[in-house]
Amino acid sequence: MRTWISSATVMLILLALIVPPASVGQTACQLNVPTLKLGVQGIASGAHADYGRQINMGATLAIEEINAAGGILGCKLEMRFMDDENKPATGVKNARFLVNEWGAHFLYGTDSSGIAMALGPVLQELKRIQFFTHAATHRLTEELVYDKKIKEIVRVSAPVYQDAIAAWVFKDNPEIKRWATIGADYEYGYATWAIFKDVMKKSRPDAEFVGAAWAPFLTLDFSSQIAAVMATNPDAIIATPWAGEAVTLLRQALLMGVFDKVQAWFQAMGGSVDVLEGISREVQDNRFKGKLWATARYIHNWPNTQINRSFVERFQKRWSRLPNYSAETTYSAIYITKLALEKAKSLDTDSVLAALNGMRIPTPAGLRVYRSEDHQFVYNVPAGRVVWDAKYPIPVLGDLVVIPANEYWRSPPFTAVPVGK
Repeated sequence: MRTWISSATVMLILLALIVPPASVGQTACQLNVPTLKLGVQGIASGAHADYGRQINMGATLAIEEINAAGGILGCKLEMRFMDDENKPATGVKNARFLVNEWGAHFLYGTDSSGIAMALGPVLQELKRIQFFTHAATHRLTEELVYDKKIKEIVRVSAPVYQDAIAAWVFKDNPEIKRWATIGADYEYGYATWAIFKDVMKKSRPDAEFVGAAWAPFLTLDFSSQIAAVMATNPDAIIATPWAGEAVTLLRQALLMGVFDKVQAWFQAMGGSVDVLEGISREVQDNRFKGKLWATARYIHNWPNTQINRSFVERFQKRWSRLPNYSAETTYSAIYITKLALEKAKSLDTDSVLAALNGMRIPTPAGLRVYRSEDHQFVYNVPAGRVVWDAKYPIPVLGDLVVIPANEYWRSPPFTAVPVGK
């Protein structure tokens, strides 16, 4: 197993992610504001609501810890969370309200790639940095930041490069040649399939892409999509429906005998806590026959570091849940803000961005390294086989494959990847 994180580097900057003792008194805010206001939004209603809840929980935990330790430069943190309803218009409306009416100094969250792309130009208008902690389209940082120079975008979570890591996991399996996708019928699904094919063709010129079936948002019956791709006789399937839709898709694939026929199924974001909770019984009964692989933007059982173990323990104590990736990314984004403000000693956007340059920060997900060209925090996330481990209350990812992030993340200058059905 290869990793990108040395113990020496982690020990170098352990900083504030292991919570220091509470301060004995509060000093005056050195940033000259009554409180630091953090505006947060995500999906908090409907089938994907757990992602917004996890964003909220991660943000709340970070704020409680930082406030208990004296705040940031003596400034207490205040949060307002809003439901973006998974709609671009609502996400934009929320951002305008949070900044113009509530007075947010920084913004966080956003689950949907479509909302993220709509927010980019608005953040430029609002002159506020948003730390994106879920939305995965590569276009957010490649096009809006790198090409269009929208400086108010910073991404803390792994983009679709991580979903396409299947191309690296299976590149040395020559028996797995014919690939199909059951894709989310919107930006996220198209981008993942496009980058997966692009990467796979470079390492496996013999790979074939034999079928694609697209599932609109809130699909309940995936039988037609499953039948369509199975008619192409694939060796493996990469699937991008997520949250409760991923659970439904996997259960219906079992009923249709897919796991008796394919050699592998790679579920993008299948390492998410809510998905693992949903398929717990099936994993315990080995119904996937060891063929189900997955990843996420953070998994709670990796890395095995003091920072991560402590974070998971505190999160469980506070919320009686394991942290999803959207909880960890938002939690870490707020600590990144803390470190940047302590260096910049200013709320000015250019000063904060300058403070991010060269940042290498240990977080529960591992070492995050800031890439100034595209405002992207780069870090490792493994892929693995979905397995049952009695040490945990839900399935976890095992047989982990850890590819160094600097090998599989796209790097500037970016070449265009055709995205579409």
